[in-house]
Amino acid sequence: MIKHSKYRNTGILFELLVRQTTADLLENKDSKAVKILKKYFTNTELGKEYNLYNSLINSKKLTESKAEILISTIIDQYKKIDYETSNRLKYNLIKEIKRSYKLEDFFKAKVENYKSYASIYTIFESQHSKQSDTKQIISNKINLLERISEDNLKDKKVPISLVEELMKEDKEIRLMTYKILVEKFNDKYGTLSAKQKGLLKDYIASISDTQTLKESLNKRLTSIKKELLGLSKKVESPVIAIKLNEVIKLIVPIKDNIGVKDEVVTSILQYYDLIDELKSIE
Repeated sequence: MIKHSKYRNTGILFELLVRQTTADLLENKDSKAVKILKKYFTNTELGKEYNLYNSLINSKKLTESKAEILISTIIDQYKKIDYETSNRLKYNLIKEIKRSYKLEDFFKAKVENYKSYASIYTIFESQHSKQSDTKQIISNKINLLERISEDNLKDKKVPISLVEELMKEDKEIRLMTYKILVEKFNDKYGTLSAKQKGLLKDYIASISDTQTLKESLNKRLTSIKKELLGLSKKVESPVIAIKLNEVIKLIVPIKDNIGVKDEVVTSILQYYDLIDELKSIE
């Protein structure tokens, strides 16, 4: 049986590098992750391998028969990749990530579609390994078939200006950035304040640690509520004051038994906008 390794999974490596690129951008850092992505995924065997992962992960809804054809075709294409070259690139890639970032922190982030990435990895590795297990291969193919055959999520909008710098990068980076960035932010957040950037940074950095993220968001909610209460006392318009008080009543901490949803992050962004607007009027 083939054991999955996230350290050797090309799809996961790429996704984590793009996530790191996003975090670096929000901190206004010169991102080493961008340079690593270009070096190892542009016109390389590793880039070809990632494209195959991406074709399966982001496939549109297909009938079961067409999904089977897609998987078989992807496997055939994978066999054409130089396996030794790809492995050597992965080895050097990990070394470079280790030099640039703390490896434990880099890999602790939660990866969406982890199960599908793992299934693809074991299917690919089975083409070269004597340890491949028929039951494992069948199970993983079924996992992928179920994924590719299920309903797609509704189209989601992504803020263009927030990733403007990344849009200049290669197509593969743009596609994965679309997936990783908070999907429900609309064009209203084209220009982010320092507090909004800090919020997104915390969200991306702590997405795998629900408790830490929840504590961070609750602190922000408490601070926002306190600031809005102070500003509400200075509002001269009775109508605006009433509406503002209604908004303040909606600001409540996230309960321990409730998960963190994207809508909470979106709301906090809107609260920050409201505070800035009230201050400008004042």
